[in-house]
Amino acid sequence: MSAGEAGVRARVGDWFIAVGVAAALLVTGVSGQRSATNLDLLGYTLLSVGGLALVARRRAPVVVLAVTGLCAAGYQAAGFDVPAVAYLFAVYAAVRAGHRPVTVAASVVMLAVLPLAALLSGLHDTGQAFAQARGALEIAWLIAAGAAGEALRQAERRADEAERTREETARRRADQERLRIARELHDSLTHQISVIKVQAEVAVHVARRRGQEVPPPLLAIQEAGREASRELRATLEALRDDDTTPPRGLDDVPELVERARGIGLVATLTIEGQRHDVPAAVDRTVYRIVQESLTNVARHAGAATASVRIHWSPNTLAIRIDDDGKAASATAPVPGLGLLGMRERVTALGGRLCAEPRGGGGFTVQAELPVDRTS
Repeated sequence: MSAGEAGVRARVGDWFIAVGVAAALLVTGVSGQRSATNLDLLGYTLLSVGGLALVARRRAPVVVLAVTGLCAAGYQAAGFDVPAVAYLFAVYAAVRAGHRPVTVAASVVMLAVLPLAALLSGLHDTGQAFAQARGALEIAWLIAAGAAGEALRQAERRADEAERTREETARRRADQERLRIARELHDSLTHQISVIKVQAEVAVHVARRRGQEVPPPLLAIQEAGREASRELRATLEALRDDDTTPPRGLDDVPELVERARGIGLVATLTIEGQRHDVPAAVDRTVYRIVQESLTNVARHAGAATASVRIHWSPNTLAIRIDDDGKAASATAPVPGLGLLGMRERVTALGGRLCAEPRGGGGFTVQAELPVDRTS
């Protein structure tokens, strides 16, 4: 059940109780054995108000306690021998809300006021007035109502404490899982990447010592190994919450394009519009989109050229990456983890992503990210 539905049901329940109590008070007042007086209209009004006031007992329990107490004293003074049922409900609500001292003080006052109100009605002598007051507000009723409210308040407090404990436990387990993932990544990937990087660097060094031209793919492997080491180290630091190096962003996009040229791809970068500050999440997402797109071009497209275009506007930042690879518009692309990751990043920021083959051949990745200039 949602919070809104629970709130509606609670309000309906409050009205049901308030109307029911008011009706019970009125029926008791009408059926009571009493002589007619000119205070009948006032008495019936107080009976109704005392019951209907209970609808606000959750929002203003102390106010409702005062109103129901005054109404009970008022209709007793008007000659209505009706139990203070509404006041008992108000006692319960006030104690449940934590207003115990106020409730105890008000109840003591009520114990003194009700006999006086019965005397003011002129229908009883002193003994009868006290007897009527006891019938209207038995001390045991007060104790029972207060005890019920206190018990429920304590139960709710324990439930809230248990919920906080569960949340803390979940956060602690998430931290432990994050550290475990960091250790697993370190153990499984760092060694292999280091071997690739070292082997590539040795091959480059040997080729240069022999005076041979270093093949561009070998240089690309060397640079990719270095970049993979940096990326993995940054990821592990983020997982451990001790990241001391700034994340990659828009300022690093030219380096991605230059790296693509290093593997023989004719890559260009075009930036349009006036640059302005963007949220850190947008900054990182742009870098990841360009990185993944150029990686896909190098791995799968069989392309000779690739272009990266970044367009700034006051409220949006648009990125487009085109290549002249083998993709055809008649062939629907199979989304891999890279494309899915891009789409999740863009969607999380409230943007749009389109990744599909072009009509004339090649592949296009377009993303549009909203930019909050006030952030």
